[in-house]
Amino acid sequence: MTSIARRLAFFTVLIAIWEIIFRIYSQETTLFPSPLGAVEQLYIGLFDTGILLVALTESLQRIVIGFSLAVIIGGILGILLGVSKIADETLGSLVIALQSVPSIVWLPIALIVFQGGAGAIYFVVILGGTWAMTLNIRMGIKNVQPILIRAARTMGYNNTELIWRVMLPASIPSALTGARLAWAFGWRALMAAELIGRGGLGRTLMDARDFFNMDLVVAIMIIISIIGLIVEYFFFSKIERKVLSRWGLAKAS
Repeated sequence: MTSIARRLAFFTVLIAIWEIIFRIYSQETTLFPSPLGAVEQLYIGLFDTGILLVALTESLQRIVIGFSLAVIIGGILGILLGVSKIADETLGSLVIALQSVPSIVWLPIALIVFQGGAGAIYFVVILGGTWAMTLNIRMGIKNVQPILIRAARTMGYNNTELIWRVMLPASIPSALTGARLAWAFGWRALMAAELIGRGGLGRTLMDARDFFNMDLVVAIMIIISIIGLIVEYFFFSKIERKVLSRWGLAKAS
């Protein structure tokens, strides 16, 4: 049995269990969501009314911009902490402290600063991914094999060339891990921020809950999960295989 067949069989069993539970609880309440109802709401929201399509487009725009900025800012901070002992001992301590604070906690302050605009949501998303990217880049640079650095200095590399031609290429596997975590944290932060913000899948989910449309709630949860699977299997996993193959840690596929 191929991996795709195994996954299909697994999710088929899950849906069957869901249907059984629905049939049990449907005798007690009409609010329990059903598989057929969720699929129907998906179709209506995406192709009929377009509500889910608009919300999905807005959320994807936010995560793409927020994730990109988190990778850029986190990458710059990570390089700084990795090459500067003073920055690592000072700014690095602040980064570690801030990493332990969930980014959604900043939303009330962000809403005041950005006057309830979309900037508040972008701010939370960027914070959600920046620290993971920063610390992974930092670790990747600090774990560069000393023999590579000595060889580069022997070849006459200056500090700038050492960073760009030795340290950064050697830290790419760690950077990939940081980018993957930045995406995951940023996506979760986005959904949480939209729950009490404006627009997007999160706000639509809350509206569906307020109208007791549990089928639509589950439909939105399915969309959120599918986006995560698509990004993981069609983006990060492919890049990971290429990186591991390039570093001789796995066979090219």
